[in-house]
Amino acid sequence: MSDTTGESQTHTIRLELVDEPGELLGALEPISEAGGNLMSIYHERGNVTPRGHIPVEVDVSCAPDRFERIVDSLREGGVNVIQAGSERYDEELVVLLVGHLVDTDLSDTLQQVEACANASLTDLSLSAPRGNDDSSSARLRLKTKSGTTDAVLSTLREIADGKDLHVIEPLTEGTQ
Repeated sequence: MSDTTGESQTHTIRLELVDEPGELLGALEPISEAGGNLMSIYHERGNVTPRGHIPVEVDVSCAPDRFERIVDSLREGGVNVIQAGSERYDEELVVLLVGHLVDTDLSDTLQQVEACANASLTDLSLSAPRGNDDSSSARLRLKTKSGTTDAVLSTLREIADGKDLHVIEPLTEGTQ
């Protein structure tokens, strides 16, 4: 297969991986499968993200069209991509989810947010009552790409609607 959109360039991808055997290998497979040439890996095992995951920086050499395939494959495989090339999550969004969060599988909800909303969860605060009768609430702090706040909120609303949860959104400019 030949590259059609340019010569090889070095690209940096910052990932966030769960500290479990095989996670790094699983993140490297899509790079290899898409024809990326691994230049370096910086695995910050002694450092953890706010969610307790391990930050990993990977430098890859490939043509730009292959780089896009690599990033898409990583995300489709459930790898949390914090930064890809010049793409950065540089805006912050804080929302509240209210409802039966535990009963509707909070972990699944958070995975859907990261996979579908093109956002990275940086902090979570959960308030759950004793017993299962009352609603619980979670404050989510998300990093989003510049200019994608409306799209992230729209996707978050869809996820919440599917689980009968309520989203309390932040005030945005122009709201009175």
